[in-house]
Amino acid sequence: MSDCIFCKIIKGEIPSTFIYEDDKLVAFKDIHPAAPTHILFVPKKHYATLNDVPAGDTIISDVTTAIQKTAKKLGLADKGYRVVTNVNREGGQVVFHLHVHMLGGRALEDKMG
Repeated sequence: MSDCIFCKIIKGEIPSTFIYEDDKLVAFKDIHPAAPTHILFVPKKHYATLNDVPAGDTIISDVTTAIQKTAKKLGLADKGYRVVTNVNREGGQVVFHLHVHMLGGRALEDKMG
């Protein structure tokens, strides 16, 4: 997708420092952090939303593994962190390239009630 900001970051057209990278995804700091640690995990393949991941695709499992490795590396695995994926506009999605937020570094309130 030529106009997708995350595709441009993945291709190196927009500078970013990757906290994690493998053959399927990258991770970098959110530019508008909602917590002291706020990292986005972004597949290299463009999926507009979670709804666009085909059955049998392993990308969500791959993202989970990357999050676990990164949480350990950053010392969050034992302290705790939150993982969020927004889907479509009413779900809060702003950039239409599948991405998963990892938030941590402070106590996070339960707003789900």
